[in-house]
Amino acid sequence: MSSASTEHIVKMPGVCGGRACIVGHRIRVADIVVWHERRGYSPDEVVSLFPGLALSDVYAALAYYFDNRAEILNDIQADEELSRQGVKRVKSPPSASSP
Repeated sequence: MSSASTEHIVKMPGVCGGRACIVGHRIRVADIVVWHERRGYSPDEVVSLFPGLALSDVYAALAYYFDNRAEILNDIQADEELSRQGVKRVKSPPSASSP
């Protein structure tokens, strides 16, 4: 990791599943990427959603993504697969009986 990334981005076992996240937060690089790249939020909008983040945190997360694209895309894909599995497990509530 570059010095800008190590100042803002950390990967530690037991924190965010060991995935890259913003230092001092449980916001993963993959989350920032989804908000920016897929949902179209600007870095300023991401900061406004999470006031504890600095604009430099968001830009560092995006820089980390562009330097480690395969890693972050794999994280996003794994999250999407877990979400699909969760949706499959949720059963619809039983129908109410008619009187």
